[in-house]
Amino acid sequence: MTERDAERAVCAAICAAGDGLKAREIAARTGLEKKTVNHILYASPLLKELCWQDRDCRWHALVRQERPHLGLEEFSGWYGRAGDFLLLSEEAWLTQLTEGCARIGRSLNDTRGLLHSFRDCREQIRRLLEDLREMLGEECLGWELAFELRLKRARTVRLYADVLLITENRVFSLEFKMKDRVDPDEVLQAAKYSPYLETVFGPAYEIIPVLVLTAARELFDFVPIGKADRLLPVCSGDMLFNVFDEYLGFLH
Repeated sequence: MTERDAERAVCAAICAAGDGLKAREIAARTGLEKKTVNHILYASPLLKELCWQDRDCRWHALVRQERPHLGLEEFSGWYGRAGDFLLLSEEAWLTQLTEGCARIGRSLNDTRGLLHSFRDCREQIRRLLEDLREMLGEECLGWELAFELRLKRARTVRLYADVLLITENRVFSLEFKMKDRVDPDEVLQAAKYSPYLETVFGPAYEIIPVLVLTAARELFDFVPIGKADRLLPVCSGDMLFNVFDEYLGFLH
């Protein structure tokens, strides 16, 4: 088991125990040595974000690894069900988002450009959900949405996800750029959050990073992630539903 796999296993064990676990109990559930568990608990920057220890030395999770993902709102500018998002006016949603960003410490500098990007992102998600609603029915309205997810207190962890759309067993991590051309560095940026999200959401979820170019039209492709063999979906906003069909298969 790699160190990252061990980290995920420890986090999943803690999340599965509602009353918390001691290190020896985590070791028993994961098959890891207790000293390995202790090292992960005290040395992992990500687990310092996601877990806390009570006075009885029991470890607890801040984010639940099943729906609804209670605790995720503490790290998000806006978190809720897709159906609730669609009911909000643009201004009501934007007010809630900016208040949430201030709460989690998300910088709101360059307000004019930032608010424009927020509005653009909202419109893309609104159109996507309307498309999915037409193709899948009301089911997609129960999915969860998180805008501006921030894990940043630990010095070596910088997770800044634009939008997460969470289905029953998949997390689509959508990185939005107001551009019409693929930039390899932005492909890497979209992909780099996946290992962190795998720990946050646990083994029951597949993490799917996506780069969305909102100034492009009729674009849907898979591009290499740096020099790796893996591919990442890149699309324009009007073709975003195709990414979901690729993994959910509702058009076949």
